Amino acid sequence: MKTLIDKNLVLAPGLAAIRAQFAVPTEFPPEVLAAAEGAARRAPTAHADRTDMAFVTLDPASSTDLDQAFTIERRGADLLLHYAIADVAWFVDDGGVIDIEAWKRGTTLYLPDGKAGLYPPVLAENAASLLPDGPRAAVIFSVRVAEDGAVKLDAVERAVIRSRAKLAYDSVRDSDLPEGFADLAGRITDAEARRGASRVDPPQQEVEAIGDGGYRLSFAPRLESEDRNAALSLASNLAVAAALQAHHTGLFRVMAGPDDRAVRRLRQVAKALGLAWPDAMPLAAFELTLTGADPAQAAFMVALRRAGSGASYVPYREGVVPWHAAMAATYAHATAPLRRLADRYVVQAALAIANGQEVPEVVSAAFEKLPPIMARADAIGGRIDRAVVDLAETVMLHGREGEVLPAVIVDADEHGAHIQLADLAVLASVKTTGRPGDRISVKLLAADPVQRTLSFAVADGG
Repeated sequence: MKTLIDKNLVLAPGLAAIRAQFAVPTEFPPEVLAAAEGAARRAPTAHADRTDMAFVTLDPASSTDLDQAFTIERRGADLLLHYAIADVAWFVDDGGVIDIEAWKRGTTLYLPDGKAGLYPPVLAENAASLLPDGPRAAVIFSVRVAEDGAVKLDAVERAVIRSRAKLAYDSVRDSDLPEGFADLAGRITDAEARRGASRVDPPQQEVEAIGDGGYRLSFAPRLESEDRNAALSLASNLAVAAALQAHHTGLFRVMAGPDDRAVRRLRQVAKALGLAWPDAMPLAAFELTLTGADPAQAAFMVALRRAGSGASYVPYREGVVPWHAAMAATYAHATAPLRRLADRYVVQAALAIANGQEVPEVVSAAFEKLPPIMARADAIGGRIDRAVVDLAETVMLHGREGEVLPAVIVDADEHGAHIQLADLAVLASVKTTGRPGDRISVKLLAADPVQRTLSFAVADGG
């Protein structure tokens, strides 16, 4: 998803510079486009006919690269989620020019003014996308969800599906969705709480005009439909991860939780934002109280996202249980193959083991080679996200030089202090001898949208 929404194109000049700085691709090589045109005409021939199943998609209204479609049925006390995933491997030949280009890119890169896709649009936004305008090739994960939220991969098959509707987060009604949608999402969310998961999905930030040429950063509300939809993807990824681990293969997403220093810093961020975080309450429990509907809590969620050590990919290793701290579970990425290279191979491995077949050698080999490829792609995406936020902060504060703003020191070392502005979702640095937790006043010296830098000094008496 885009890190930040910029409907008025306020950031356009700065975004052009970011694209140039990080060499964001502007187009695909001609030979890749030509191969994609040919692949788009490839008819599915190894797929069961499941066009009678009432699949729908649920995404941002403007999305056309639709990775997932779903339908749900009740099986006694269980819910059976049929989660159809775009069958990218059907269109992309291993070692072909489309595949080689995808390995160079790793992921789709998102900026407020557009994206640089992993695959050419003729595939990602047309032939391979699960759009509702015709039969589409897919891989269906059938995931059994028990009353307590436990998940199990019942079956995986290649199938042709026909989506009944392209639903949007901001306009969907409960009556548009398969029966059991809210129940299934609730089961997954409740199970997360019981196992101590700390998954946090902050709302997107948005640049808003406030008159007189000024701007502010606000948070676009995160909708219930979006959170519930994320639970479906989570259920599938957990079920796939468990199946791969049991069969001694796979590629897993792992992440360590925030260390003690990061937690101490987060407590100071909460203080700066006026959030009540009891001393005896662990971070995971505090996270369960957060809502993106409150601007201060949304700002804390963004800070929390930045506080972790970062997630990475690891292949299966005998005797090792891969662990994702935020999920409090063994976890894999399998549900976004149009946007993440690694997912294509995880899907193929799940398809093989669910049908009693050997995982293809090309897939097993990919699991060993993918971690550095995905790490590089994630790092570029993260640096672009950070640059976009820095740009928005400087645009927002440009013209306010000389103002004195309240802040709290969240961390300090021999070089100075990291501060959280009390009234704005901005983290910055300042030279001071203060200690973490101190409330200070800082004067904005400069806000440079070209360099994307902010400069503060401790105000007199601060």
